[in-house]
Amino acid sequence: MLLVAELGTRLKEARLSKGYSLDDLQEITKIQKRYLVGIEEGNYSIMPGSFYVRAFIKQYAEAVGLDAEEILETYKKELPSTPNDQVSQSMTNSPSRRKVTKGPSNKMMEAMPKIIVALFIVVIIVAIWVLWQSKNSPGTSEENNSTPEMEYDTNVKPIDSEKDKKEQETKDAQKNDKEDTNSTEETPTDEDDTDQTEEMKQTISAGTVEADGATTSYMLTGTDTMKLKIEVSGPTFVGIRNQQQQEILTDTRVYNAGEVIEFDASTQNYVRIRLGNSTQAKIYINDELLTYAQQIVTQNIVINFNKEQ
Repeated sequence: MLLVAELGTRLKEARLSKGYSLDDLQEITKIQKRYLVGIEEGNYSIMPGSFYVRAFIKQYAEAVGLDAEEILETYKKELPSTPNDQVSQSMTNSPSRRKVTKGPSNKMMEAMPKIIVALFIVVIIVAIWVLWQSKNSPGTSEENNSTPEMEYDTNVKPIDSEKDKKEQETKDAQKNDKEDTNSTEETPTDEDDTDQTEEMKQTISAGTVEADGATTSYMLTGTDTMKLKIEVSGPTFVGIRNQQQQEILTDTRVYNAGEVIEFDASTQNYVRIRLGNSTQAKIYINDELLTYAQQIVTQNIVINFNKEQ
């Protein structure tokens, strides 16, 4: 308990040496003021979960210029364990149990090879019979041996003079020109349809990490909708703001595993998604999975929407 108080005192002294108030630190880390007070006083019971104790202490230490990894390692035993640590410990301490299942009888094991061989022989016999039937089927040989008859047009008049010959050649040339013209006119239509299909395909740019190190910006183009879906696999805070930094997600809170957030932001040209633990949340834009540009726990995802007209 003394070490917990020592940790809070050490963080508070570092904050004061930087000249930061609790309000300043809240704006820098985006951690609520009451949680910052709880860290300095060693009161971890007000935290939303044991995972957030370590995450918030790490953010606090980095914001006041301390080595976060050294802080967590020094006070590791005094900090609450995460759910993953508790599961690992319980699995180590619990005795293993094995269910003894009774195997098949010796008679069944001895009969299995014979059954397999018998089935294999039956399959071979059936295949030979099918081939023999198809080979000797009546009508097959007649169809293969029959020669198609040539049909002749008996109404064609012979060309008796050079004049008739030239008229026939002129008609054939005009017919060919007409067919070429039709095929040329049809080709651009297919290309236009292909171009329109390709133009409507949405594109999500690679993320750009901003100067604060916790924000990544993306650009969404090639679509006229921006429907967001966030799948949560563990405790994590989720909030969505517009360009004026106003909360537009009515249910801003810590979500638990199995919960799914669906939000239609098609009317916005900018949204900022705040994730308390990005490793426990997946973001989909119009059903396309967003790939995080950086692998950090707490981060802001900014999506700039260039709506397709």
